[in-house]
Amino acid sequence: MNTAPASSAAAGEPRWLTDEEQRVWRAYVDATTLLEDHLDRQLQRDAGMPHVYYGLLVKLAEAPRRRLRMTELAKDAKITRSRLSHAVARLEKNGWVRREDCPSDKRGQFAVLTDEGMEVLRRHALGHVNAVRQAVFDRLTPEQQKSLGEIMGIVAEGLQPSEAGADLPWLR
Repeated sequence: MNTAPASSAAAGEPRWLTDEEQRVWRAYVDATTLLEDHLDRQLQRDAGMPHVYYGLLVKLAEAPRRRLRMTELAKDAKITRSRLSHAVARLEKNGWVRREDCPSDKRGQFAVLTDEGMEVLRRHALGHVNAVRQAVFDRLTPEQQKSLGEIMGIVAEGLQPSEAGADLPWLR
């Protein structure tokens, strides 16, 4: 709720959102919450997995030799290492991923997409793409799509500081 004018920040008070900023922020929160729920329900219904697991399979499918170090996969997926470990354990149980020890680092491991995991992706990719297209791209003009991509790129870039010690999910 906007309780003070933006100019009060000079007096050491919080820099409250303007009414328009509040409208934009709430629209963003509502849309991202609803979108994640929509995609999660579609993938649970059609593929028996949450959206985050599908994203992990996609990242592995796009990686050379369908494998990534666990630390790199956590970074790419923007999730904590413990959440990744839990997710990979579930994907292993389904036979869609396997872990391999890293020969150059005794503590490191790779997550590897199995042939069965690749087949799961092939079977469910079209349904997922259709859900994304219907929920996002079919509702936007090409100009809006371009703007959305630019805006989200700027926001993501600002939330991923490169300095050592940054508080990022994959470092936790």
